[in-house]
Amino acid sequence: MTRAARAFWFNPPGPGEVRTVPLPARGPDEVEVRTLFSGVSRGTETLVFRGAVPVSQHELMRAPFQEGGFPGPVKYGYLNVGVVEDGPPELAGRTVFTLYPHQTRFVVPASAVTPVPDAVPPGRAILAGTVETAVNALWDAAPLLGDRVAVVGGGMVGCAVAALLARFPAVRAQLVDVDPARAAVAAALDVGFALPGDATDGCDLVVHTSGTDAGLARALELVAPEGEVLELSWYGDRRVSVPLGEFFHSRRLTIRGSQVGMVSPARRSQRSFGDRLALALELLADPVFDTLITGECVFEDLPSVMPGLASGAIPALCHRVAYPEESSCSASPSATT
Repeated sequence: MTRAARAFWFNPPGPGEVRTVPLPARGPDEVEVRTLFSGVSRGTETLVFRGAVPVSQHELMRAPFQEGGFPGPVKYGYLNVGVVEDGPPELAGRTVFTLYPHQTRFVVPASAVTPVPDAVPPGRAILAGTVETAVNALWDAAPLLGDRVAVVGGGMVGCAVAALLARFPAVRAQLVDVDPARAAVAAALDVGFALPGDATDGCDLVVHTSGTDAGLARALELVAPEGEVLELSWYGDRRVSVPLGEFFHSRRLTIRGSQVGMVSPARRSQRSFGDRLALALELLADPVFDTLITGECVFEDLPSVMPGLASGAIPALCHRVAYPEESSCSASPSATT
């Protein structure tokens, strides 16, 4: 018999399941964390749910504390906020963010957790990974004073980028999305909004996050001559059609990839992964980010909720998962439910 926790496992093509998993004893340089909230990163986790992670990306797509391998079954996720119930004195009782899957409690090295600032509510801190992606993207893009910027795709990452752009002096930021309901989100973030056909062109920079061919094509149409499209979408195993004829060459346009797996070259010599994550958590003191959390369920309901999130039947930017307080239990390491 051993102490146990409960974890959500993706099992494509099925809906996933909650399993009982062993909870190891804490070592001297480790912490035991009881999860308060986790977040569903819809873009990446939808690909995992469908079993659509390309073979070539199986290693690159591994989450820090993933168990199992792609296409599945796999325990996956990286937006977790909890409280340290057992650990070194400087961390005991602290609320922390960890790149950990959906699980009721877990043991990790103390170096793997980042304390959440007192000014950031735990339920908002699940956005740290998303805001960290946006920080890295804007380090890559380096918008300048007075730039005209469009963010094509009003999902979780796109809205986080737009929220940060709203802080840049004299930058004209516009969120572009096919869903008219995103206009209310844009207003809350203090940026403009347009449907794709109404978006303002002549942009110095376009950040593309829609994950669609049409969105990327529209991004290229909106950027000014010699401007840049920063591509943040993750397409998994799907091929993308890009219109590189027409005015792509005559306007001398650039498409550049950005990905959070490496610190932007613009800051790599001065900032670590930990520095970047700590900055994201500091930024989350702004309550405007609550706009990005648009749904919630309890952990035990995740197997029934995930299919709706993956299909779009449950519309959400970030879906928050709440964990009612429970003690660790005793179970056989092989027990599942």
